[in-house]
Amino acid sequence: MGGSIFRKKKIGNIIAEPEGQDHGLNRILTVKDLTFLGIAAVVGAGIFSTIGSAAFHGGPGVSLLFVITAVTCGFSALCYAEFASRVPVSGSAYTYSYVSFGEIVAWVIGWALILEYAIGNIVVAISWSGYFNNLLVHVFHIHLPDWLLVDPETAINAYNDAVKGLAGNTAGLTPEDLKNHQFAIEAYNAAPRIGNMPVFLNLPAFIITGLITWLAYIGIKESKQSANFMVLFKIGVIIFIIVVGAFFVDTNNWTPFLPNRFEGVLKGVSAVFYAYIGFDAISTTAEECRNPQRDLPRSMIYSLVICTVLYIAVALILTGIENYTSFKNVSDPLAFVFEKRAPWVEKIVSVSAVVATTSVLLVFQIGQPRIWMSMSRDGLLPKVFQKIHPRYKTPSFSTILTGVIVGLGALFLESGLVTDLTSIGTLFAFILVCGGLLVLPPVKKEPGKFKIPYINGRYIIPVLLALFVYLFRGRVVTSIENIGNEGYQEVLFLLFLVIATVLAVKTVIRRYSFIPVMGVLSCLYLLIEIPAISWLWFFVWMAVGLLIYFLYGYRNSNLANRGQQQKL
Repeated sequence: MGGSIFRKKKIGNIIAEPEGQDHGLNRILTVKDLTFLGIAAVVGAGIFSTIGSAAFHGGPGVSLLFVITAVTCGFSALCYAEFASRVPVSGSAYTYSYVSFGEIVAWVIGWALILEYAIGNIVVAISWSGYFNNLLVHVFHIHLPDWLLVDPETAINAYNDAVKGLAGNTAGLTPEDLKNHQFAIEAYNAAPRIGNMPVFLNLPAFIITGLITWLAYIGIKESKQSANFMVLFKIGVIIFIIVVGAFFVDTNNWTPFLPNRFEGVLKGVSAVFYAYIGFDAISTTAEECRNPQRDLPRSMIYSLVICTVLYIAVALILTGIENYTSFKNVSDPLAFVFEKRAPWVEKIVSVSAVVATTSVLLVFQIGQPRIWMSMSRDGLLPKVFQKIHPRYKTPSFSTILTGVIVGLGALFLESGLVTDLTSIGTLFAFILVCGGLLVLPPVKKEPGKFKIPYINGRYIIPVLLALFVYLFRGRVVTSIENIGNEGYQEVLFLLFLVIATVLAVKTVIRRYSFIPVMGVLSCLYLLIEIPAISWLWFFVWMAVGLLIYFLYGYRNSNLANRGQQQKL
């Protein structure tokens, strides 16, 4: 059994499988469409929301985080691009891992991608609801009932905090705190009840999820047309904001550039990587591309470059207009900086935020069903997940199920869902894709196919590792001296050094290519910065996934059935 769980698929067989389906997917996506899908997924809640938290921790130096992220994602995007050229089918990192590492690793990453997209979709839907409500209030002066705009957990916690806050000494509370406490109590008391239980639900988040699911269900053509329009609109608005915001910039706010040193910059890693999962979403549409081996690689690089430039420019504008300390607990930083300076711009931001998060939700809702479809084709999930609608040419059951799961989650789950779980899934996928190229036998460059240029890492990787150890020598010494006394973060840091050293030695011996090795190491380092609680929930999810695999997937795998047939 130990060997069989690492059984691998052959690239030729993988490519041939979609051609044998009764109803194939529509191949209509061009490089422009794919690039727009990537931008649609990347430029969303990150640039309109979580960039504020990252700026508070990192100061103006948060712009460096986007450079670091772009470089890290660049290594991964190049590896994705070569895989997309060599294995031009749906499934993304799941399919690539099946070829490189075998079935059990493919299942793990597929299960992680399901979590990544599910949590990401729910968080985006909840964010959309907040932006939509702000738009209704500030632009159209429409006020929906408060109990229709928030989940039960958040509402009840806010009520309990308000009661405690007003029961004690209120002299220490700011007018804003008093206002928020009174609002929480009034909203709680005004909510309808079932028995003694107040009813709270996030109805706008549920409705937009239903509408986007319907759009993803009726066809990729309709989805890409909608995504293209939304991308053009929000890019235009962001460029407009950058130009207008430049007139309000005070360069004194850029000093100090790294107020919390580099550690402060890295605290925004989760928020940034949560925004950058668009590359994975592009690769899930491989079977709907006209020329996946040529267009997928190009679109990944194009969208990465465009999004990085936009993020860096917005980060500099935000921290130039307002001092970084002003962004504490600010969930809508773009609207915040223009609120008093140019209220009319704030209204444009509100409209754009709704459009931006709508496009992100659309791409995520397109991506997750295709992961399920790929896993079902391999026998790891029931056949119903691979069902293609005869008219719309979309994975019908998987799309509907995705909508139900995300819709119910957005309706009732806590709005404070951390994005760290999504970041873990993303980084995990990046590591396996980069590592997969090190495992696969190298191939020669072929016309019309993308191949990463070979750069011998034999000398570069050890030198970079030595430089890293020198720059972080204080943390290395502290971690070693206090091993057993420090938290898990320092243990992970030492584990990273061990893995990096082993990989550096293997690079010297086997002359690994520089780009995939750096992709593995950079993503691995960012993984160790994610908080422990998120890792705990990730391992719980993985345990559930492995249970499903050994109860169903292991026995029903297509490779297992082929093995049994060969024995007969």
